[in-house]
Amino acid sequence: MAELYIGALSGTSIDGIDVALVRFAPGPELIDTHFHTLPGSLREQLLRLSQPGDNEIDAMGNADVLLGKEFAAAVNALLAKTHTDPTRIRAIGSHGQTIRHRPQNDPCFTLQIGDPNVIAVETGIRVVADFRRKDIALGGQGAPLVPAFHDAIFRSRQVDRVIVNIGGIANLTVLPRGQFSPIIGFDTGPGNTLLDAWCQKMLGQPMDKDGMLAARGRIVPALLQSMLTDPYFGRRPPKTTGREYFSMDWLNHHLKAISRPGVADVQATLLALTVHTIADAIKRLPMLKTPEIYICGGGAHNIAVMRSLQVQLPESKVDKTDVIGVAADWVEAMAFAWLARQRMHEQPGNLPIVTGASRPTVLGSVYLPG
Repeated sequence: MAELYIGALSGTSIDGIDVALVRFAPGPELIDTHFHTLPGSLREQLLRLSQPGDNEIDAMGNADVLLGKEFAAAVNALLAKTHTDPTRIRAIGSHGQTIRHRPQNDPCFTLQIGDPNVIAVETGIRVVADFRRKDIALGGQGAPLVPAFHDAIFRSRQVDRVIVNIGGIANLTVLPRGQFSPIIGFDTGPGNTLLDAWCQKMLGQPMDKDGMLAARGRIVPALLQSMLTDPYFGRRPPKTTGREYFSMDWLNHHLKAISRPGVADVQATLLALTVHTIADAIKRLPMLKTPEIYICGGGAHNIAVMRSLQVQLPESKVDKTDVIGVAADWVEAMAFAWLARQRMHEQPGNLPIVTGASRPTVLGSVYLPG
């Protein structure tokens, strides 16, 4: 029997909310989508909360409610766009906004906001949220969560595939050919987060559209090598990270040793860092030689990133996930619709081989509208 779910998230780039209406019959079919731009003031609050600061509890409480209202508005806009009665939606899978992810702390923890109670009340639909912490309670890192969805929709019996999501942070999922081969998934490091932060700081622009600024610059070898010495890149999976680690403070630390680099040169070097760490992670994969590589997330639209990845991985096909059935912009939103369905059917949503948890488990808590 077909079921309708909505997936919703605000990613590590914190530019807005992606919502996707998905039909499961039982496989997923993307029906329609909506992108909801966050108010500038709320985005600034979320960016500040992503780094340690003063008065965080009051600031977080305020942002939690305001973001919940924005999520509800995004869902309601999608329902109106598609003329869908809320009673037809089995559940909303809301990832909210990650404001802290500390997988290396002892104990490790993760925190997402965007009050699911507010979303449930203002949409009239049950909400599944808090997907990460059960995995952490079982000894995992609570991330990445999308590899289980990638496995469900992108696995091929004929060819090896690597799915690379380039959001604020970049992560990859290794899908060896065949049905039962083991999956690998982990965060490779910064995706767009440093590229966006540098553009915002130096040009007052939220992103480097199509990589045009980076294309005008030259890579600064000393800066690239300095950044690549970070121990995260050599760490073995399972591993995850966040924008609170790869931050402007992190970049400024490496810039101290560089003599007055140009704005475009730094951008070109940051792009090289993203591409190098993704390509190097793929080259190190033990079981694959020339996998097909498919890119999703905002980085799929960065022409310079896509071209550079193809140059770094000349023997592999590099393309967007669009060519294998799911538009690059909507893979993650679909994934949280899928995770909500897993929760409602009491099926596991994590992959212990990816997160490091002691066992598979049902993820998420259910919040009712009344």
